[in-house]
Amino acid sequence: MYELFEHTADLGLRVVADDLDELFADAGRGLFSMIVEELDEVLPVEEVRVHVEGDDRANLLVDWLTELLVIFETRRLVLSAFEVRVGETGLVAMARGEPLDRKRHRLLHEVKAITYHGLKVEPAGDGWRGEVIVDI
Repeated sequence: MYELFEHTADLGLRVVADDLDELFADAGRGLFSMIVEELDEVLPVEEVRVHVEGDDRANLLVDWLTELLVIFETRRLVLSAFEVRVGETGLVAMARGEPLDRKRHRLLHEVKAITYHGLKVEPAGDGWRGEVIVDI
């Protein structure tokens, strides 16, 4: 589960999940919910494999979201479905979506960068909680 929250001129993303795989997958959806309206209408017709290295979970979250943002910016793919496996030295993922179609996809925000401000990935009860601020 993810939610967006206002943060000065930026947007925040808070994710609560049962495990790290779910947290990172939901963070991917949360990022794209900032970019495009009606994310559930994005068809998962193209696949992209993503591999991100790193052993610090908070930094890995920034690197993961940054990689997804690069895919959007360079390939113009709107991603809506994520299967993520987080390990000790990074993550591997399959992301699915479709090419940006301005007739069907209404853009909400131009995400400029994923920041380190307020960055958290930590155990929370029986699961995990993550927070990150996105520069828009």
